[in-house]
Amino acid sequence: MSERALHDPFTRLDRQREADRLGMLLFLGSEVMLFGGLFAAAMVLRLQHSHDYIAASKEMHYWLGGINTAVLLTSSALVAGALEATRAGRARLSGWLLGFAIALGLAFLAIKGTEYAIEWREGVVPRFSDAKLHGGPHELFMVLYFCATGLHALHVTGGLTLLGMMIWPKGAARAEREATTLGNVALYWHLVDLIWIFLYPTLYLAR
Repeated sequence: MSERALHDPFTRLDRQREADRLGMLLFLGSEVMLFGGLFAAAMVLRLQHSHDYIAASKEMHYWLGGINTAVLLTSSALVAGALEATRAGRARLSGWLLGFAIALGLAFLAIKGTEYAIEWREGVVPRFSDAKLHGGPHELFMVLYFCATGLHALHVTGGLTLLGMMIWPKGAARAEREATTLGNVALYWHLVDLIWIFLYPTLYLAR
């Protein structure tokens, strides 16, 4: 089983798992730096224009953001459960848990899309002729909001693609390798959730 689970150039499964995990951690580190720049921009904007930042944040649909926070946290718990089921050799249970996690991820995107549509109708999408924003800190806040949440939505989409790939049944000889791969995918999904946990209060709950 171990030999069939190995990929070149590795000759030992433990070394392969270590390399997989290191590669994923390096990738996640780059993602943290990417979003870290956006959080730094938000901090600078709030420090320099505190009143306008708070006023813009109060106009956000915090209840939709709160629902999405609960949705992502639940999906993260389901992915963690799927990983444990995979390690225990319970492939069917793992598949069901991943399926529910994916459904919640799609619900997150649907809610976010609905929120964008509402904001479009409200005229707060920057740089459009019917937008009520005309420069200044409020528009900068909205630019930051759409950049941060749009980039996050792209990462959610990528995570859903990876989770979907893990649902397809694998042969028993690949069970150990599958658990390693799902473990790395779970790390990515948890990071996506963690980023949202910080985005939500930063953009929606500034007071």
